[in-house]
Amino acid sequence: MKLLEYMAREIFWEHGIPVKKSIVIDCVDEMHDKINAAGLKYPVVVKAQVQAGGRGKAGGVRFAENGDEAERHARAMFGAQVRGFTVKELLVVEKTEIETEWYLSIITDRQSKGPLLIFSPVGGVDIEETAINEPDKIAKVPINIFRGIRDYDIIYALDRTGADMAMYAKLKDIAVNLYNAFIAYDCLLAEINPLAITPSGEFIAADGKVEVDDSALYRLPKLLALRDKHEDDPLVAEARRFRFHFIRMDADGTAGVISNGSGMLMGCIDMFANKGIKAGAALDLGGGATAERVREAVRIIFCAENISTLLLNIFGGITRCDEVANGVRMALADIPADKKVVIRMDGTNREEGLAVLADTAAIVVGSTAEGAEAICASLEVRANDGFLPGLFGEGTE
Repeated sequence: MKLLEYMAREIFWEHGIPVKKSIVIDCVDEMHDKINAAGLKYPVVVKAQVQAGGRGKAGGVRFAENGDEAERHARAMFGAQVRGFTVKELLVVEKTEIETEWYLSIITDRQSKGPLLIFSPVGGVDIEETAINEPDKIAKVPINIFRGIRDYDIIYALDRTGADMAMYAKLKDIAVNLYNAFIAYDCLLAEINPLAITPSGEFIAADGKVEVDDSALYRLPKLLALRDKHEDDPLVAEARRFRFHFIRMDADGTAGVISNGSGMLMGCIDMFANKGIKAGAALDLGGGATAERVREAVRIIFCAENISTLLLNIFGGITRCDEVANGVRMALADIPADKKVVIRMDGTNREEGLAVLADTAAIVVGSTAEGAEAICASLEVRANDGFLPGLFGEGTE
């Protein structure tokens, strides 16, 4: 889960990382009252709260010297698109006097199989270019999870990049606090960019990015609630209620896929693509799906725009084929008759499942390849006004 900036700031403040005063607004009319109540001083920065980087270059970060200017920016930004996201909330934060911009982050590193501290005395929006053009200005320090951040880790980072060693004590405090936040929130990334140094030599987290492991959200109820609140796609949020993973695909796609494994999902989508079929949505059931869960999965897929045909591809291990079949049977009673369901299932209780589907409108196939063929034929029926080519020979009326 990628947190919005204001959420990252709350975590920073909670763990002793200095941030400027700020407020979050979702309505322009309440802007002045909230600014006054929070005691913010002008100038301020108005920031679009979207889960995307590069907001500044996309017009999502604007400066205001007074209340009228802040309001103009807010009215222009609400509802606008920034990096493909609609702006629904704004962060208004006191402007930071910045003398120098540094970069500091901790990530979950696959290579070292643990936390990795990344530091650079060249921070800001062009940090990616720094990594390419000035790699000597970036230090990467694996963190021992049993010891945490040690003095020598910070000394090495400063020495490796040629940064001011006089900042050692302050940088260590920030780094240790960031690491504590990283661990407390099961983060994949905790980033401060820029880590601003003011003319008086103080550190301020001028911007932040935090990504939390989705698997840990069950023990972070506050973030779990925020995730659903900020989810742009209602079907993604709906699928989560049943512990499904719903994926939007081609906006023009008319075929949907449901499976109990990401590998089978991708295999089906590849077969569709090879036949010129566009997949519009996919849903991963996970393991142990009951009839009721299968029914809900089919309902969710057909709620996606343009989906007219569904391939349900199941390998029954923990998931029993007779449960899946009963779920499909219930779903068929709820969906319009022109919606087609193709099902391939194998494994536990397959024969019992086939018996359940024997008198239904479901199209039962024996393999994934046959499923893709059936989807192709079904879509061609719709396109050619009742003519069915390919699947049953030359075609029938």
